[in-house]
Amino acid sequence: MSTSGSPKPVIGPRPAPAGGLRGRLLARSARLRDTPPGPGYKWVALSNTTLGVLIATMDASIVIISLPAIFRGIGLDPLAPGNIGYLLWMILGYLLVSAVLVVVLGRLGDMFGRVRIYNLGFLVFACASVALSLDPFRAGAGALWLILWRIVQAFGGSMLTANSAAILTDAFPARQRGTALGINQITALAGQFLGLLAGGLLAAVDWRAVFWISVPISIAGTVWSFLSLRETASGARGRVDWLGNVTFAGGAGILLAGITYGIQPYGGHATGWTNPLVLGGLIGGAALLLAFCVIETRVAEPMFRLSLFKVRAFAAGNLAALLTSIARGGLQFMLIIWLQGIWLPLHGYDFEDTPLWAGIFMLPLTVGFLIAGPLSGYLSDRFGARIFSTVGLVVVAASFVGLLALPIDFDYGTFAGLLFLNGLGQGMFSSPNTSSIMGSVPARYRGVASGMRSTFQNSGTALSIGVFFSLMVSGLASSLPGTLSHGLQAHGVPAATAHQVASLPPVSTLFATFLGNNPIGHLLGGGDVLNHLTAAQRATLTGHRFFPELVSGPFHHGLSIVFGVAAGMALVSAVASALRGGHEPAPEEQPRREQRPAPVREG
Repeated sequence: MSTSGSPKPVIGPRPAPAGGLRGRLLARSARLRDTPPGPGYKWVALSNTTLGVLIATMDASIVIISLPAIFRGIGLDPLAPGNIGYLLWMILGYLLVSAVLVVVLGRLGDMFGRVRIYNLGFLVFACASVALSLDPFRAGAGALWLILWRIVQAFGGSMLTANSAAILTDAFPARQRGTALGINQITALAGQFLGLLAGGLLAAVDWRAVFWISVPISIAGTVWSFLSLRETASGARGRVDWLGNVTFAGGAGILLAGITYGIQPYGGHATGWTNPLVLGGLIGGAALLLAFCVIETRVAEPMFRLSLFKVRAFAAGNLAALLTSIARGGLQFMLIIWLQGIWLPLHGYDFEDTPLWAGIFMLPLTVGFLIAGPLSGYLSDRFGARIFSTVGLVVVAASFVGLLALPIDFDYGTFAGLLFLNGLGQGMFSSPNTSSIMGSVPARYRGVASGMRSTFQNSGTALSIGVFFSLMVSGLASSLPGTLSHGLQAHGVPAATAHQVASLPPVSTLFATFLGNNPIGHLLGGGDVLNHLTAAQRATLTGHRFFPELVSGPFHHGLSIVFGVAAGMALVSAVASALRGGHEPAPEEQPRREQRPAPVREG
């Protein structure tokens, strides 16, 4: 019996909170947070975070294939003088934000709760998806609307990717962590390629559908994560490292923006690496990042834990991830150009249909990811990460060498087999590597470690565009102008016009194929020149074979450079992976495993 001075328990059901549906959702969320997670919670966390990284990475690539439909929808020619910046920022804006912010958002997850930041990311992503699908403007204003809201969407996506691996590492025991992170990581990588397929399919319906598809998924994910996820690790309250945040975001952003503009022509050069603004961006960005490193060694609570690089598995895994991400990004863009600009037209596909079919013909790469990722993650839990990640990278390098040996007009069966082999190798590497990185750091740093890992991966994708487009443009610049000029003149194009077209920057030719346009029709400026030619000459110039056969030689020369460099990067990554050493558990994990209940003795 309780005394009158004691608090009396509440008997019967609690009164329903005010606020209607919002109140009921808040009450349910509070009850879940107060209830310890059961044995099935880890699978809830896996399914929700996998959905989050899937939609975030799909939206990073979904616009690549759908760019022709998007620019037609807003009435803008992206290859017109002064407009190529819109094109580049549509592709790279999302990647730049993702590369710059994931460490900051991972650190905030460590401080204020990983689930809290993750849930907010879903909400921001949903709002940005709605805004993108409702673009009210046309031409340049319409492009700016899309670019700005893509940046906001990337902010939400960064909250998801920065904290998903940390949430899983908290939820799963060490013996199952590789499997969980493998499924999550391979879904993220597969999302990049599934985005290409989804973009092609949805753009054929309506360009706004490319953004509509994210709306119901992100809204459902927002509600689901709010109701089902809970904090399983206590946040470490601390101060925000504002100086470190500013110098890192400024340095990385300026550096990556300089690389973005470096692939654009400048003056009489095919690329812009001699542009004073580009050089200033590269030097200034590197200087800010150097200052950032100095700052992080002197503040009490840094956002970027440089001390984690003293852990060999962490340092080697991130180096391997960076180089592999660069190689993978180069593969993605080069394959799209190869398929859209040359192989598909040679096999009778209209230029306008090539974006969709390029996504379809690249599916073996994704299938390889999906098969090898979860399996290698499961096996690495038992046998360690080093063997699987290292062998996987050797397989990736071998597939690049195989692609290098293919003729431009290849047999698709061989091509698909090499793509599948590349996907298998990347799947073998990515899951164990992620598990090794995340399992090597103390639990209190898992949010920032997840952000650092994502930074290296996202930065590699952004760097790959600058690196491989520059290599390809350099390869084309020496041989494409003469080949293009002679080919056009041989079919009736006046010499002055042929020389003018041939003198255009090679990047314009690359993007013309990339956007699914008829390249010759676009380069000749529509019908003004073509109308003065005979019907046979027009049919030849704008047919399926003239442009692909014309550029196949110069393109293959550039492709050899690109795949050769990618194979070298994969081999260097394999060496880094092999040097990671055996599994070294994080300091907090060992005592936790040794704490076993004492046996109960009778008597």
